[in-house]
Amino acid sequence: MKINEIKQLADKDLREKLEQTEAALHNMKLNHQVTPLENPMQIKAVRRDIARMKTELRQRELVK
Repeated sequence: MKINEIKQLADKDLREKLEQTEAALHNMKLNHQVTPLENPMQIKAVRRDIARMKTELRQRELVK
């Protein structure tokens, strides 16, 4: 996800998307241990998406 897309989401939607993305990362890691992923760089991209979402949530908390 791009930063602009993340900023447009409401808090509730962002938290839901964060939970879904964290679950997807967990599944990707498990699948990668059993059989290598076709593109292991996906894990890195998902981790960065999670970091972007957490950063945006934290910034919103500090503004309040």
